[in-house]
Amino acid sequence: MTGMWEIVLAGGPFIWPIILCSIVAAGIVLERLWTLQRRRVMPPDLARRIWALVEAGQANDKVIAALEVNSPLGKLLATVLSNRHRPRAVLMERLEDAGRHVAHDLDRFLNTLGTIAGVAPLLGLLGTVFGIIKAFEAIYAGGMGDPRTLSGGISEALLTTAAGLMVAIPSQVAYRYLRGRVDSIVVQIEKDVVRFADALNDRMESRRQPESE
Repeated sequence: MTGMWEIVLAGGPFIWPIILCSIVAAGIVLERLWTLQRRRVMPPDLARRIWALVEAGQANDKVIAALEVNSPLGKLLATVLSNRHRPRAVLMERLEDAGRHVAHDLDRFLNTLGTIAGVAPLLGLLGTVFGIIKAFEAIYAGGMGDPRTLSGGISEALLTTAAGLMVAIPSQVAYRYLRGRVDSIVVQIEKDVVRFADALNDRMESRRQPESE
């Protein structure tokens, strides 16, 4: 533990924002991995269970309100149910609007993670530059007779570079993975909701036809 603390201190002032970036990135990754579980975003058989309530005539306001807070998929299904008596064009417009909000919620914090992946190596590079400057200042002040005069600046330069890359690489990998997961979830939700909306619209149309006759 003492050795690790000495390494951190040897990294100079720019090691601290890099450490902060690593903590924030780890928090974002853990939170998104928990939030983006498919069973939480798209509960199994949710659409089938809601369709059974529609068939039984039990899709009332209470069910819709509970559905809105159930999951992202539930929120979109609730939008379909809330607008099922409107024309299809209006229903799809409301659904697209709700879908944008859901996609935005699924993307939450990912831009911050991507920013960390880009900023961390730049902080490491900046620390490297300052470490090299410190090394040259040591040379200017005491010459090159004693290698210890250079050790502080060189170690700071190398440590900040390594730390920046150690944060940036896993952050970039996690960002790409989570972005791909979000894209996959959005596509699947869109397919499920549109299928549900089409089936509900066909059902509503079939019920209107006998009434019009």
